[in-house]
Amino acid sequence: MSCSPLRGSRQASLAEGALSSGERTLLLWIPVTVGAAAFQVARNAAQRGLIGGAGPWGATLVRFLFGFPFAFAFPLTAWLFTGHPQAHFSPAFLGFALAGSFSQVMATAALLVAMNRAGFAVGTALQQSSLPLAGILGWIVFGDRLSAHAWVGVAVVTAGVAALSWPRGSDMSGDRPVSGAVYGLLSGLLFGFSLNAFRHACLVFSPQNLIYAATGTVAFTQAVQSVVLGGWLAWRKPAALESVLMSWRESLMAGFCGACASAAWQFALVMAPAASVRAGGVVESPIAAAAGRRLFAEKLSAGKLAAGALVAVGVALTALG
Repeated sequence: MSCSPLRGSRQASLAEGALSSGERTLLLWIPVTVGAAAFQVARNAAQRGLIGGAGPWGATLVRFLFGFPFAFAFPLTAWLFTGHPQAHFSPAFLGFALAGSFSQVMATAALLVAMNRAGFAVGTALQQSSLPLAGILGWIVFGDRLSAHAWVGVAVVTAGVAALSWPRGSDMSGDRPVSGAVYGLLSGLLFGFSLNAFRHACLVFSPQNLIYAATGTVAFTQAVQSVVLGGWLAWRKPAALESVLMSWRESLMAGFCGACASAAWQFALVMAPAASVRAGGVVESPIAAAAGRRLFAEKLSAGKLAAGALVAVGVALTALG
């Protein structure tokens, strides 16, 4: 990585301090987060429909490759209509952006596998574990402090995830629900890491212009992700790449929704702390449950609905810390 974590963190902290208190407390981040969650569910649904022919890595590429034209148009528009703000491609920005990019690619692939094995709504609920898992990682690696009720939230989420993914009846004979839960937890951990990395990248990129900072970071990261993952598929799995290109209509919709979701998440992140934004993103779970029932004829038992609610409560408790 091109910069040390401590040096990058100091630069990001200085950039964050440059934002006015009015901008940081702007309540606009709440509806922006809800919109991001809705676009993310739409993107996940489109990607899940592509996983059969393209595989998890091909379906992951859809999000970045077909989303890039939209992701590039967003910062260009912001640059033209907000006074031509400056972009800072500093070592700190590159370090945070690249770390977030690669972890997001792996997180997306893990999430798609989880959805395929454990169900669309269950996979989405498992992804909500990103906040408590990120809290644990931050405590172990970076020495971040969590309050007592935040640790209670971690325990509640753990219990909810266990209840949500525990196989019952005939499911006990197979390992798909269990492996789906493992992939879901892995996606949560990786998404939690990428969320914080992207937040720091935005704050370094253009701290004086929130919209340009958010959209510019998305455009840069999606360009990197498209080139790296697309090149790897062309080399190792050309059939998956061909399947992605042949399904360009469905892929274009997934790319558009993905670009909108990413831009909205980043915009919310530069207006509010990552924990608050991720907690607001819990609204994704009921949206996904409704989408899973309507699009994929998935049915959730009362027990799983209760477990999903428990996960949401745990995430909210952790966010308050």
